[in-house]
Amino acid sequence: MPPTPRLLALDSSTDTMALALVAQGQTRVFEAQGGAQASARMLPEVKALLAGAGVTMAELDAIAFGQGPGAFTGLRTACAVAQGLAFGLDRPVLAIDSLMLVAEDARAQGAGDDLWVAMDARIGEIYAARYRWADGAWVVVEAPALYKPEALVAHWGQPAAVAGTALTEYAAALGVLPQTWPQARSRAAALGTLALAAWRRGETRDAAEALPVYVRDKVALTTAERELKS
Repeated sequence: MPPTPRLLALDSSTDTMALALVAQGQTRVFEAQGGAQASARMLPEVKALLAGAGVTMAELDAIAFGQGPGAFTGLRTACAVAQGLAFGLDRPVLAIDSLMLVAEDARAQGAGDDLWVAMDARIGEIYAARYRWADGAWVVVEAPALYKPEALVAHWGQPAAVAGTALTEYAAALGVLPQTWPQARSRAAALGTLALAAWRRGETRDAAEALPVYVRDKVALTTAERELKS
């Protein structure tokens, strides 16, 4: 593997579309409104990011993507674009845990070595996972799962620190916590950092494996089901 790779990384698992280009010893980033807009904006912004760095598609060594958990449409967008580019270029992909992005961003803001991530999953639920920073890398202590706020509080007991949007959306239910990071500084910068770390660990996979991770049993709910969950 090249010691200084050129990596393109994409994530649209939240309302923010995050792009990162690791090349020539530096990371260039782009962030914008995601959601429904991500599918239309991602490829044009990728091309602009590459052009600004003077890097061509053919020079990329791998394509990284946020695999989830997160918003269904956003996950499919990032996976589809990553897979399409990887197939077209005959390059491998790197699957990045989208909740770990939040942990990495919080670490850049000064978070400690033991951290829960809690992200708003809509319809009264939270995506949550626990991570520990050890020997220069994040270790998954508890894998991403879906919780009702009260179930998460009962499960995690007294967490040392928590990061993520659920801290704002479910503040009353989650109660007072010792250390919190509710706002991300730069998802794109965290994405680039994790993509490079995954490359250095040799975690490339075939483009056919650019698949999203869902933690909901169902990705679509009827109106009646949504009302019951709210």
